[in-house]
Amino acid sequence: MTMVAILSGAGISTDSGIPDYRGPNGVWRQDPEAERLVTYGPYMADPEIRRRSWRMRLDSPALNAEPNAAHHAIAAYERTSGHALRVITQNVDGLHQAAGVPERKILELHGSARSVVCTACHARSSMAEALDRVRAGEDDPDCRVCGGILKAATVMFGQRLDPVLLGQAMSIAKATEVFVAVGSSLQVQPAASLAGIAAEHGARLIIVNAEPTPYDPVADEVVREPIGTALPALLDRLR
Repeated sequence: MTMVAILSGAGISTDSGIPDYRGPNGVWRQDPEAERLVTYGPYMADPEIRRRSWRMRLDSPALNAEPNAAHHAIAAYERTSGHALRVITQNVDGLHQAAGVPERKILELHGSARSVVCTACHARSSMAEALDRVRAGEDDPDCRVCGGILKAATVMFGQRLDPVLLGQAMSIAKATEVFVAVGSSLQVQPAASLAGIAAEHGARLIIVNAEPTPYDPVADEVVREPIGTALPALLDRLR
């Protein structure tokens, strides 16, 4: 049984209406100031940043997005290929799960935007509930357990990845026979380094991304076609 790992980045979800960050039309290129709203230091220190961040979440397309053809192709591959598949995602939108990939086969390196966590007592609750409070007039909702500051259960800029999750991802990268990086700029470390780790340990590295990445020179194959059509075709070839 062949082991296949897929590293997915923001580009896989653009067809679901979720903009990426660093692409030509990415969030940070359109509004560089928006990055402060998801940076841990400013978020914790400045109530106005938190209020703006909660308003941004109200308008976020991620919570209402539906899986697209690429997500469904990965789920179908997991069900029918007969290969061992693991999905390592930099995304926080939950669309791999929504498409039908079993939770146990997904590592969410950057957390989930569908939950919130208290920065003081670490209590978790749903993002939908927190946003209902914002709509009802709480512009910076606090933790109902201890009164601490709430944030999305995602890894903000300025925060470290969960070392246990990262260790699991590195183990997968070292063991896999095929590593597909799809929709990722491969610029955000340490997640981006997984592509290099996989290649160093003998995996066939395939990169599917609209823009060049730093790991293109060590890839066995680079695909520039639109992800929604290129990834389903690629996974058909890998069966």
